[in-house]
Amino acid sequence: MFSGLVAARGEVRSVARRGRGARIEVACELPGGPLVAGESVAVQGACLTVGEPSSLSFAADLSPETLARTTLGALRPGARVNLERALRLADRLGGHIVLGHVDAAVPVVSVHRGQEFSTARISVPAALAPEVAEKGSVAVDGVSLTVSALGAGWFEVVLIPATLGGTTLDGMRAGDLVNLETDVLAKYVRRAVGGRKTGIEALLAGSNDAAD
Repeated sequence: MFSGLVAARGEVRSVARRGRGARIEVACELPGGPLVAGESVAVQGACLTVGEPSSLSFAADLSPETLARTTLGALRPGARVNLERALRLADRLGGHIVLGHVDAAVPVVSVHRGQEFSTARISVPAALAPEVAEKGSVAVDGVSLTVSALGAGWFEVVLIPATLGGTTLDGMRAGDLVNLETDVLAKYVRRAVGGRKTGIEALLAGSNDAAD
């Protein structure tokens, strides 16, 4: 589990195809001591298992599911990536609960840059739209962000100077694909409610039945 607070930016050394999957190698200097084999690291928001760690890099395998759902397979040597180590029980949850299970790679609609802040409008598929709420949280390329506005097929986020200075989102452009993970709490609420009527809908239905 992660918080969406990026700890460092790494640089892709290689992405090599291996059958239906691939292996990515990332150069990095992460705080918290050396990485160990089997440790979880979020790379652009996707939870990966460290396979071959060294003092200044690590390699991890990309499954066919990861290649299908994320942008990792399209990365090239030299590309910057957001990195975060898995949370420990004693860590502060400064962002929100991020699992590293990317829902989809979605296009950036527009980016408006101000003197200090930027606003990005990002497309959201209809299948995921019910899990995005104004003032709720989303993870974009592994960065915990607050939804500032919401419309049909899109949402907006405001990028503060700290986010622009410490993540890869400073280079985001219209047309780029980004990894999107919706809030896990919204997923479970949606699953629990399912096709059932909400409390308000049930009350209204009861009132209509009584009127009839």
